[in-house]
Amino acid sequence: MTIHKLMIKDVRNLASATFSPSPDINILYGLNGSGKTSILESIHLLGLARSFRSARLKPVIRHKKGKCTVFAQIQSNNDRLIPVGVSRDMEEENFQIRVAGETLKSTSELARLLPLQIINPDTFKLLEGSPKQRRQFVDWGVFHVKHHEFLPLWKRTQKVLKQRNSLLRHGKITGSSYSSQLSVWDEELVKAAEAVDQLRQQYFDQLTPVFQDVLNQLTSLGDIKISYYRGWDRERRLAEVLKENTVRDFQTGYTQSGPQRADIRVRLEGSNAVDILSRGQLKLVVCALKLAQGYLFSKMTRSQCVFLVDDLPSELDAPHRKAMCKILQNMQSQVFITCVEPGALVDCWEPEINLKVFHVKQGSVNLESGREIRQTESLEKEYE
Repeated sequence: MTIHKLMIKDVRNLASATFSPSPDINILYGLNGSGKTSILESIHLLGLARSFRSARLKPVIRHKKGKCTVFAQIQSNNDRLIPVGVSRDMEEENFQIRVAGETLKSTSELARLLPLQIINPDTFKLLEGSPKQRRQFVDWGVFHVKHHEFLPLWKRTQKVLKQRNSLLRHGKITGSSYSSQLSVWDEELVKAAEAVDQLRQQYFDQLTPVFQDVLNQLTSLGDIKISYYRGWDRERRLAEVLKENTVRDFQTGYTQSGPQRADIRVRLEGSNAVDILSRGQLKLVVCALKLAQGYLFSKMTRSQCVFLVDDLPSELDAPHRKAMCKILQNMQSQVFITCVEPGALVDCWEPEINLKVFHVKQGSVNLESGREIRQTESLEKEYE
């Protein structure tokens, strides 16, 4: 899937911008505050109906405007153009999703239609941040390659955990009624959790060698190893662990073992890599994880995800930047990269790559040649 045409209206400082990106590499350059990151944010809205920069909707919508809209023509693998539009309304903080004239109520189908991989300064906190971020990383991969199996199981697990935790907080640890209720939720949790864990483990086993290969292409960091922790003792059944931890779970008011505690562990020569590697080296490991995930997605689905890369020159030095760009172009994915000066990126690509350079200035988008990208009425009409 690639974005054939993109229209943005009232996203941050982008009043109205329409342009046709390259199916390969797109460089968006401009001064800080010009709106280039807002273009990436708009694409993220198109793929997930939410921003990656703010959990709140108000900062995303242009000042004094009631809603924002992103519309695109998505080119499918069989070259069919699919109209996709997403609107966010500030008054109700809801979303409207339209795909090929139909209204979608769930963002999961939207995410499947336009798989996105984002690499920005927050992404580089993947290894230093909470386990939740690393679980989301794994679940992105499982969702996109095992969608029909994983999503119902994941939803079921969340529902059961919510019910079990409610019982732990409000029930009484003594009494047959409490024990029988907890036993029911334990049984349901074990079934769903072990199925989710199996899918996660299978995916991680496939991801690991790809990660090692990509990391070796980016840099030489020695004996970096990644492993998957499922959220409870690998040598024991979850049912046994839940039963043993009943009193402690009751005291804390939440379930302490299970798939909601899963994590990725990155080690260097037996020690926690976060404690040893420099920030620059950690960024390379994170880049390798994201690139490997995109490569594996392409291999397993015979499709491509769209990469959104924010301010790459300020995050990586020239040699590692070129190495990363080489991997991206070999993956044949559509890529959007922002920078302040295009000179840091334009020489990173092979001559045969379809490269487009856009100058973003005060919320407007222009081709490098200076030819303004004008808004097309047909796109607006198609969305309406």
